[in-house]
Amino acid sequence: MIGIIGGSGLYEMEGVQVLEERTLETPFGEPSDPYVIGDVDGVRVAFLSRHGRGHRKMPTEINYRANLFGFKLLGVHTILSASAVGSMKEQYAPTDLVFPLQFIDRTRHRADTFFGNGVVAHVTFADPICAATASATASAAREAGAKVHEGGTYLCMEGPQFSTRAESHLYRSWGVDVIGMTNLTEAKLAREAEICYTTMALVTDYDCWHESHEAVSVEQVLGYLRANAAMAQKTLRLAIPKVATRQRDCACPTALQYALLTDRGAIPEQARKDLGPLIGKYVG
Repeated sequence: MIGIIGGSGLYEMEGVQVLEERTLETPFGEPSDPYVIGDVDGVRVAFLSRHGRGHRKMPTEINYRANLFGFKLLGVHTILSASAVGSMKEQYAPTDLVFPLQFIDRTRHRADTFFGNGVVAHVTFADPICAATASATASAAREAGAKVHEGGTYLCMEGPQFSTRAESHLYRSWGVDVIGMTNLTEAKLAREAEICYTTMALVTDYDCWHESHEAVSVEQVLGYLRANAAMAQKTLRLAIPKVATRQRDCACPTALQYALLTDRGAIPEQARKDLGPLIGKYVG
């Protein structure tokens, strides 16, 4: 099964046959919304509205652990994430699609690991995006007619406020490409869950660094989001069969193989039970 994270409009794309809505319970609480299970050109897909239908949750309030654990329970092996971002470079214009391969973490208030409570794991995260999945999705975006940029760095800020001008200029001095509030946390948890993950970043604004553009506003973001929605849907429909059939010869499916440091006999029984979908194949 392929997972899609984004706005609730994504599962209204042409070609989707909605089969059911599934509400899941996880050891980490409730996901943002019920998962919409559907069929896209013969591929089973699970959609999740990141902020909840009606956009009810701020980036800090999203239960990322529950969201990603729910995908794991559903048997999802690859996640395609769509989200709005600000551009930090002149050449990335509103309505462009960016497929970053790196992140910088500027979050402060969110849980971003499944581990703790008696279990320690350190996954490799040097390359946080599944490059093969990103390449396949970028190829689909070009086929859909989008202006595509592959590679670069996504700076993940806490929010919900947008950047100050001083912050925006600082981040540009670091050479980052886009700025957003959600995707790094998802990527960290996807790696711990051994799920391939890629970001389709939909450019909506120039943050507040650009002298000839107005500072970012919600009205501006919503306007470009509506313009991006059709392209995002078209891209996903083309990408889903590509990523569903690719051979997972990346490192994502074995990310925990050498990451668990806790002595197997010292793992608390409750943690062993709760984390079973993640660590069961390694701890018995």
